[in-house]
Amino acid sequence: MMKLTVLCDNNSIIDNYYLAEPALSFLVEDGKEVILFDTGYSDVFVRNAEKMGIDLNKLTKIVFSHGHNDHTKGVENLLNLKQEIEVIAHPNVDKEKFYQGLDISMPIKLKDFPSNFKITTTEQPLKISENIWFLGEIKRTVQKIKPLENDYLYDDSALMYITDNKISIITGCSHSGICNIIEQAKKISKIDKIDVIIGGFHMLNDPKLNNEVCDYLSFENINVIYPCHCTDLKAKIELSKVCDIREVGVGMVIEF
Repeated sequence: MMKLTVLCDNNSIIDNYYLAEPALSFLVEDGKEVILFDTGYSDVFVRNAEKMGIDLNKLTKIVFSHGHNDHTKGVENLLNLKQEIEVIAHPNVDKEKFYQGLDISMPIKLKDFPSNFKITTTEQPLKISENIWFLGEIKRTVQKIKPLENDYLYDDSALMYITDNKISIITGCSHSGICNIIEQAKKISKIDKIDVIIGGFHMLNDPKLNNEVCDYLSFENINVIYPCHCTDLKAKIELSKVCDIREVGVGMVIEF
């Protein structure tokens, strides 16, 4: 069984009184592996973890979905940890990135991490726990409409969890296209049944993208989708017409 805890998202769940910010961080536990998937923008995920009673000194791995600072900047708050931690990402994760003239890059180069952080970069799929795979560089073969018009984020990736001949997908922003991510997960696993998808779909004020993704998902028979972070209200409404959509917020826990 895998357990996912939302440490950071744009939203927090009512009556839990955790902090939220426009960023993302999930704690994923699978057997002996305690994996931090993205680190948000600030120390919000650390403060929330402390309030939840989660000990980040037990982290074994950090996975970056891509190199934007709303998914990586918070790592500055972890560099004082003393345990051995493996950092897994695409090789381009720490390359410079700009948006509308603003530097939105990862705040620290991988080569400058402390020596107890073991750096693993790969464009290829990589098994990182008993049941979890890092999908590597996503092949852009299916989805025609890009979440970003000038799409250069080839470091965008996701995680896949396999159990009972079903796959679940954990994504950060889906800059590579959620349909492409799903197809890559199916190809690697050789499994067509998708149980759960959680994460950001980068469906923002784009009706054409909404239509393409919903048309694709209408044939997938997915159990539950948890769209969050960079998925706007209109996109969620459209997704709800073809899938069972659930709300996401800081403090939410899902067991797969």
